[in-house]
Amino acid sequence: MAEIGFYHLTRTTADEALPQLLGRTLDAGKRAVVRCGESVDVASLDEALWRVSEPVWLPHAATGAKFPDRQPIWITSGDDTPNTATYLFLLGAREAEKLEAFERIFDLFDGRDDMAVAAARRRWSALKAQGHSLTYWRQGEKGWSKAG
Repeated sequence: MAEIGFYHLTRTTADEALPQLLGRTLDAGKRAVVRCGESVDVASLDEALWRVSEPVWLPHAATGAKFPDRQPIWITSGDDTPNTATYLFLLGAREAEKLEAFERIFDLFDGRDDMAVAAARRRWSALKAQGHSLTYWRQGEKGWSKAG
């Protein structure tokens, strides 16, 4: 079963928090797919990742780009995984589907949005009821702290 982590954003947006998590993913020799809630979010995240200065560079592409199978990071609003990623990042209250294809799943949610927090709790409860092992991470002043 996949290792599923819930990442409670308290001081930054997902666009600001993702580069560090994606950098660690690439450092581990893994590929990632980032599933956004809306197609407009795909374009926004794609642009944000091109402006990242730390880590120095995050090679990626988004839906519609050429050679999706060659991309270490693929950004989409669909359920496609053309790069055979084993790490899945969920944004915008996306539900995790076909979990068996991934070894790690990162569910990032905005802790300043009551609806996003409520939706994350529902996803947590549903996945827990299915027997998945879950971890909860809360964004702190200088990084993430594991809770529970």
